[in-house]
Amino acid sequence: MTAERSINGRLPAGRSMNGQEWLLLLGLSGLWGSSFFFYKVMDQALPPFTIVLGRMGLAALMLNALLALRGQALGKGTPWVGLLVLGLFNGVVPFSLFAWAETRISSGTAAMLNATTPLFSVLLAHVLRTEAMSWGRGAGVLLGLAGVGVLIGPAALRAGGDLPGDAACLVAALSYAVAGPLARRLRGLSSLQVAAGQLAAGGLVLVPLASVTDRFWPLPMPSAPVWGALLGISLLGTALAYLLYFRLMATAGATNAMLVTFLLPVSALLLGWLFLGERVPGRAYAGMALIGAGLAVLDGRVRRWRPRRLRPA
Repeated sequence: MTAERSINGRLPAGRSMNGQEWLLLLGLSGLWGSSFFFYKVMDQALPPFTIVLGRMGLAALMLNALLALRGQALGKGTPWVGLLVLGLFNGVVPFSLFAWAETRISSGTAAMLNATTPLFSVLLAHVLRTEAMSWGRGAGVLLGLAGVGVLIGPAALRAGGDLPGDAACLVAALSYAVAGPLARRLRGLSSLQVAAGQLAAGGLVLVPLASVTDRFWPLPMPSAPVWGALLGISLLGTALAYLLYFRLMATAGATNAMLVTFLLPVSALLLGWLFLGERVPGRAYAGMALIGAGLAVLDGRVRRWRPRRLRPA
């Protein structure tokens, strides 16, 4: 299976992205950044598990219909257990936590905290001994953790603060970090099959969960903006976004694909400011700058860049 169709092909370490891959990354950051805006709109009318059920269910229908049209429908021999586990860590858990967190904190803050995913990925790789923690990577993690502390701020520790909402976002970011290695274990599936399969398996888990906890059937009919947000987060922020994400992982590698977590807060902040009237405190930007510096150190681009005349022969 070629790199364009598989998510587990090996790519050279430190590989730079080409122009097309940068466009994919920017498009993906816009799609996923808009998800935080859509959550905020839907939180006004729908409970969290119902939101996530709609998001994953509609996206699964779209992607599985696309698979059927291509003659690649999932059937006998599909590793459904692996797809279910991936659907939990890459969908059900983080989607639900972000949907709940945004009932307490702004969409921009949630998107900023989501940018800690690569930090958790590095820590997880060290704990599992799949990749040793170097001095440079350790410095990147410390910078990122300092950024989290500045972003959350001391006010969250006081009564009435937003510590639970902030903590939920951090757990969601950790869940995404766990999902990365799980996705690479799924052999023999195209990126479209992985995206469709994990959404379908995760969506099935949400049906009884939302039925018991949310009892969504007696809820009043959502307004047009809520329906628009549901369609937007399902078709754009999930179905199309996962297609771009898994394709980017296959062609540019997981490290490059993780850069999206640093870019997506930009679109989330802009949408929150333009349409929701959200105001982000100055310390949040300082915290995001520290997180970004940590990601730059982790990614290795800072260490690899040197003026041409200083590079050894």
